[in-house]
Amino acid sequence: MGKKLRRSFFERPTLRVAKELLGKYLVVKKGRRLVSGKIVETEAYIGKNDPASHAYRGLTPRTRLMFGKPGFTYIYLTYGMYYCLNFVTEKAGFPAAVLIRAVEPKEGVDLMIKRRKTKKIENLTNGPGKLCIAFGLDKSLNGADLCSDLIWVEDREDKTDRIVSASRIGINEGKDKKWRFYIPENGFVSKR
Repeated sequence: MGKKLRRSFFERPTLRVAKELLGKYLVVKKGRRLVSGKIVETEAYIGKNDPASHAYRGLTPRTRLMFGKPGFTYIYLTYGMYYCLNFVTEKAGFPAAVLIRAVEPKEGVDLMIKRRKTKKIENLTNGPGKLCIAFGLDKSLNGADLCSDLIWVEDREDKTDRIVSASRIGINEGKDKKWRFYIPENGFVSKR
């Protein structure tokens, strides 16, 4: 177990948070079971001027969490079947979040395998939808406090020496921004 990140970690510029999440551990506890994984890939979405952000069109019932306090989850359904996990950043009233694209499974791997119905460890959590299935994340955790005992991020002193910046994936607008970050030598990155 590492040191749980405080809310102040998320109350900083989104690009910095997105980079510094690499090497940190996502932890989810449901009942008596705990699953965790090292964050190896993130994407930043910043403000109403980012055409790839859900907040681009302003405040809506769907995006209200992005406009809320930092350090909470923003989980949404994409393609009508996959959930995506985001961490709200910066400050209330300014819509910004970091999408967690991929993690390296660490604890509760047996439960992740059961949830994903796969035996290929390398494909377990190498994408935002896959990691949400493996971690048991859905809309019921939308708006969850990242400083709670249900879902949190830990610093386990797992230092990351190299970080690659690249274009975000699966968007039509805002591709010019190199706001996707990943650990290049990690095999769980969704796309190089």
